[in-house]
Amino acid sequence: MLPERALWWPARAMLLVADVHLGKAQSFRRLGVPVPGGSGSETLARLSGLIDTLGVEELVFLGDLLHSRHAHDEAPAALLRAWRQRHAGLAVTLVRGNHDDRAGDPPADLGIALVDEPWRVGPFALCHHPQTVAGAYALAGHVHPCVNLGGRARDRLRLPCFQLGAEAGVLPAFGAFTGMHPVRPQADERLYVIADDAVVALPGG
Repeated sequence: MLPERALWWPARAMLLVADVHLGKAQSFRRLGVPVPGGSGSETLARLSGLIDTLGVEELVFLGDLLHSRHAHDEAPAALLRAWRQRHAGLAVTLVRGNHDDRAGDPPADLGIALVDEPWRVGPFALCHHPQTVAGAYALAGHVHPCVNLGGRARDRLRLPCFQLGAEAGVLPAFGAFTGMHPVRPQADERLYVIADDAVVALPGG
């Protein structure tokens, strides 16, 4: 588990990220909501940093790479194309999520392999929606999990987290412009909170 909100599988040199939601800001602006730009650039720059630092050979998006059909507009489409050209030799797979279904597949010439969930890779079932898969440990996104922490001075802090159970785990949203959903661990789950540059197990999980 990486504090950049990604999961690294060293044996396969595989990086897994969930819920990039590229083009979300574009979609909001199309609706007249004045949100700032730059979230897509920030997200892809963070992803490039991980790819370069770790020596990633395979990248898997666990759904919702694209937010809506507006991700195909000129600006977000050019951003994705430039990022893919920078990492032209990287094997990239998208496990289709619910937003990808609405947005439509990325252009074929980007060389992104497209699969439906669950996609079995070794001991894992790679998904978008959290679920259990017989004979495999399922990894998913979709929920955008986070925890709300409170202090004695009534301070409140919301932090993204990994939510890992006995049979399945959920990654935090990777995109810079995504919401978060507070979660509570079930009896067989642990929450791992991302605090600055560390991933910390939440006590009591």
